[in-house]
Amino acid sequence: MVLDPGHFHAALVQKTMYPQVDSTIYLYAPEGPEVQDFLSKIESYNTQEEAPTQWRIEKNFTDDYLNKMIADKPGNVMVVAGKNSKKIDYVLEAVKAGLNVYADKPLIINTEGFEKLKKAFEIAKKNDVLIYDIMTERFESTTMMQKLFSTLPSVFGELVDGTIEEPAISKESVHHFFKQVSGSPLVRPAWFFDVNEEGDGIVDVTTHLVDLVQWEAFPDQIIDSIDIEMLKAKRWPTVLPLEAFTKVTKQESFPYYLQKDLIDGKLHTYANGEMNYTIKGKHAKVSVLWNYEAPQGTGDTHYSIMRGTKSNLIIKQGATENFKSVLYIESKGSSDFESILNRVVTNEITKGFPGTTVEKMGDNTWKINIPEKFKIGHEAHFAQVTENYLNFLEVGKLPNWEIPNMITKYYTTIAAYKMAKQD
Repeated sequence: MVLDPGHFHAALVQKTMYPQVDSTIYLYAPEGPEVQDFLSKIESYNTQEEAPTQWRIEKNFTDDYLNKMIADKPGNVMVVAGKNSKKIDYVLEAVKAGLNVYADKPLIINTEGFEKLKKAFEIAKKNDVLIYDIMTERFESTTMMQKLFSTLPSVFGELVDGTIEEPAISKESVHHFFKQVSGSPLVRPAWFFDVNEEGDGIVDVTTHLVDLVQWEAFPDQIIDSIDIEMLKAKRWPTVLPLEAFTKVTKQESFPYYLQKDLIDGKLHTYANGEMNYTIKGKHAKVSVLWNYEAPQGTGDTHYSIMRGTKSNLIIKQGATENFKSVLYIESKGSSDFESILNRVVTNEITKGFPGTTVEKMGDNTWKINIPEKFKIGHEAHFAQVTENYLNFLEVGKLPNWEIPNMITKYYTTIAAYKMAKQD
């Protein structure tokens, strides 16, 4: 069942067919341009040349879509991606009704939502259903490789404690309001620019980055909120003139609910944020930036560094890398580092990533060349996460660290939001 698909991620989940999932989608939503965009994308997937899907959609257009879905209950999983302000209420009602939840991030955008989220997990446990948020970035090849190298003491050593100025682990994500999705210009709903609906950037995209910090630095470990200490956080706006807003939303004027964010006729939307915190005593930094449009030939970018006692693992995605993610390993001076690195790649890395090679770039820097077959792109990661979730449904549980770490992840983003608002 797909509920109120206000974000294109709802469609990307269905860009692929899954043997465990019936081909009928039960759609519950209010009528409007957002649901029509969802339907158009599903139709494009059904008619694509390569591996066309075969989804059939049972449409239920009504203003009382949530209650109708719960009353009908034609499936056992609710997929939701849309207004972040409403999402946690959808989740809460679904688990009360004994439905599993598969939701786009973020599940929450404020303190009130965090309290509801904790309650939702309690009810889900009681009703034996699963709540899962869609963490696509765990499947990005350079991130997977960065994590893998960080678990190899002969190359990485161990994660340093770091400082605010030089954190042990940093993640920075740069996004763009205007971009291409599934080969077409993305049209965003006007409410996407309202932080009361979408949430600040510091609680939205940072969900992925905070998740990666936990997942890479402390793999398979349970992380509690007491393991987090927020040190510094800030937020700032991206400024959009009307013509830019119109290009990305197809609306000729700013709607009434964005008037509060207008200064001198330009929209100030708090899409950008940064947080510095410690997690189990290790310093971490997460930042997200939103620009209007990427320069020609570029797109959303990602930067990350993990600092070890023997080397640094650095992901870059700039002009030098042709705006494609590349992992570099920077030695901290060991004389036999190159031979160790080559041996590890040959004996360990190629088991999971066959064909991976090492290329020396300078005195102390090597580039890890990951074969193209592992670089499948952001849209394809949705199928990988979905297949993971379907496996969890089949066994009836998540890994023991997933739920506490989901709660701590949102505790972290909300702590940063509260501190940034105070400042």
